[in-house]
Amino acid sequence: MKIYTKTGDQGMTSLYGGMRVSKDDVRIEAYGTVDELNAHIAELIASLDGHKQIELLIEIQNRLFTIGSILASDPTKDLSVPDLRESDIVMLENAMDNMDATLEPLRTFVLPGGSSSNSKAHICRTISRRAERRVISLAGISDVNPIVVKYLNRLSDYFFVLSRKIASDLGHHEVPWIARTQ
Repeated sequence: MKIYTKTGDQGMTSLYGGMRVSKDDVRIEAYGTVDELNAHIAELIASLDGHKQIELLIEIQNRLFTIGSILASDPTKDLSVPDLRESDIVMLENAMDNMDATLEPLRTFVLPGGSSSNSKAHICRTISRRAERRVISLAGISDVNPIVVKYLNRLSDYFFVLSRKIASDLGHHEVPWIARTQ
């Protein structure tokens, strides 16, 4: 089977269910950003030699494929797609609570960075936020299950806490933001 179909050569693509839309459609932008996030998570995983969060990160990648399936589906049809559950959000919250319990309290904004892995977690955080914004834009013109927005919102929080945990585990001090007051 060939991977290329040539059906998108004129700037159109098909949603699951058959509807044709422009490749710059807000729906395509939304699930494309989710896909981009998933690729960056793969890079983060590759940098985390044996870290306790790898199993959860793989679970997150699976849930992002679920979100991609939801977003890539024709909204005018009743299609069977994988589901996202409230328990997926609780899983993220529990992971954050467990990591946060071992971290120094946050007293200021911190700059992204400190190590390659820490920086990758921050990149995932920012792409999660962008994916959330794209999905909210889509929700303004089409029905979107609100749990998708909720999951992406919580996911960006997870990546922030993970970045702090990675810094702590590696013995790196977080660099506080120093606001210029003049």
